[in-house]
Amino acid sequence: MWYRLFKRLFQLTLFFIWSLILIYLIFLSIFTFIIFNICLIIFLFWFIITLIGWSFTIIPILKFVFVPWYHQQCRLWTQKNQQNRYNVAFFHPYCKNVGSSERVLWIAIESILKKYKNDIQIIIYTDMEIYKSSITFIYLRSRFLIEAKSNTILTLLGQNIGSIILSFEALIHFIPDIYIDSMGYTLTYPCFYYLASIPIISYVHYPTINSNIFEQINEEYKIYNNHQSIIKNSLLIKIKLISYQIYTYVYSWCGRCSKIVYCNSIWTKKHIESIWRLCCIGPVYPPCDIKQFLEMPLINDDEQMIKTIVSIGQFRYEKNHELQIRAFHQLLQKKSNYHQKLKLILIGRIRHNEDRKYLEQLQLLVDNLNINNEVIFKIDIDFQELKIQLNQAIIGLNTMQNEHFGLGIVEMMAAGAIVVAHKSGGPQMDIIDEGKTGFFASDIDSYVTMMEKILEMKCNERRQIQEQARNSVDRFSILNFERLFIEPFDKILFIK
Repeated sequence: MWYRLFKRLFQLTLFFIWSLILIYLIFLSIFTFIIFNICLIIFLFWFIITLIGWSFTIIPILKFVFVPWYHQQCRLWTQKNQQNRYNVAFFHPYCKNVGSSERVLWIAIESILKKYKNDIQIIIYTDMEIYKSSITFIYLRSRFLIEAKSNTILTLLGQNIGSIILSFEALIHFIPDIYIDSMGYTLTYPCFYYLASIPIISYVHYPTINSNIFEQINEEYKIYNNHQSIIKNSLLIKIKLISYQIYTYVYSWCGRCSKIVYCNSIWTKKHIESIWRLCCIGPVYPPCDIKQFLEMPLINDDEQMIKTIVSIGQFRYEKNHELQIRAFHQLLQKKSNYHQKLKLILIGRIRHNEDRKYLEQLQLLVDNLNINNEVIFKIDIDFQELKIQLNQAIIGLNTMQNEHFGLGIVEMMAAGAIVVAHKSGGPQMDIIDEGKTGFFASDIDSYVTMMEKILEMKCNERRQIQEQARNSVDRFSILNFERLFIEPFDKILFIK
C-alpha cells in the first residue's frame, strides 16, 4: 500500500514538474517571439529610415552633382579628342546583325554625319568595342541578359529586366547629349531620362505589346469559360491579363520619356499612340535599297518556261512559311498542268539553332507532301543572287500576320514580282493598294485563289500591276528616310 502511494505521489510530482517545464517553455517561446518581433520591427524601421536618409542624400548627389560632372567629362573628351561639339548615342546591342533595324541604324548615322559633319560624335552601345574618327563602339558586357537563351522562363520579363541593367551599364560607360533607341528597348528610357536628364529619341519598329492584345486574351477567356473541364486555364488567363495590364502601364510610362518618337509604319504608329499616349512622327518608313531593283528591266514572263513564286524573310515561326508551302501544294493539286511549270523558292536567313530546327520542319513538310522537285530553299544568299531571283519571279508571297512593315514586300514589288501578302499590319495599311499594286489573302484557300488569278492574267495585265507597284515604292527610298529622320533633329540637337 505504501509502495503504491509512493508511486502515485512520484507520478504526480513528475507530472507537476513536466507541466511547469512545459508552461515555462511556452511562456519563454511567447516572450522570445514577442522580443524577436519587436527587434525585427525596430530593425525594419531603422533600415527604412536609413534607406530613405541615404536616398535623400545619395540620389540628389548622383543626379545633381556626379552625373552632370561625368556628363561634362564625356563632352570634354568628345571636344578635345574628336573635335566634335555634341555626342549622340545609339542603343543597339546587335549592330553586327543584318536586318531592317540595322539598316535603320546605319542609314540614320549616315544621315546625321552627312548633315552635321564634324559637329557630331556617334556613340553606339553594342556588342563590340572599336574607336573611329566619327563613331565609337562601346562594348556592353551584360548583353547576355537580354538574350532569349538566358531567359528560358518568363522570357519577356527577363529580357526587360536585363535591358534595365544594360541601360545602367551603358550610362556608366558614357553619358551622351542625345540618346537614340533604334531597337525597341523602351525600359531603358527612364535611366537616361530621369537620372541623366538627356533627350530621348525612339525609332519604333514594332510595339512590344499592341493595343489588340487584351481583345485576344478576352477571346481566349470566353473560349475557356465555355469548357468546365479546363476551368483552371481561365484562371491562368486572368493572371495573364493582369500581368499584361501591369506591363502595358510600365511600357507606356517608359515610352512617355521620349522627346521624339518615329514609327516605321501607320500600323505601328496607331498602336504606339494608343499605348504611349504620345503624338508620334510617322510613318518614317525603313530605308529600302530599291534603286538597284528598279534599275533591272521587267522580264516578259510569257517567255519563261518555268515560272517562279518567291518568298523572302528570315526562317522563323511567325513568318508562317508552312502556309506558303501548303497553299502552293494545293495550287499544284488544283491545276495539274502547273507541276512542270511552277517552282516555289523560299529565300531566307538563319540566325540560330531554333531557326535551323524550324527550317528542318519545313523541309520535312515538303518531303511529306512530295513536292521536293517543286520547292527550293535558298539560305543566306548574296545580294546579287537575291536581285536575280526576285526579278525573275512572277509572284511574291508574304504570309506573316500583323507584319509591322514588310521590307521584303517592297523589294519584291521593286524587282517586278506581283505580291500576295497577308491582309493585316503594315502591308495592308502602308504598302499595297489592293488590285493595283498587289493582292491580299488570309488563309490557304484565299492564297491559292490569288496566285491562280495572277497566273491566269494576260501578260499586259500583269505588266500594268508591276509598273504601278514600282511607281509606288519611291516613298520607301533611302533619300526619303534621311529627309524625314533628320527634319526634327535640329529641335533636339540645339535644345542645349
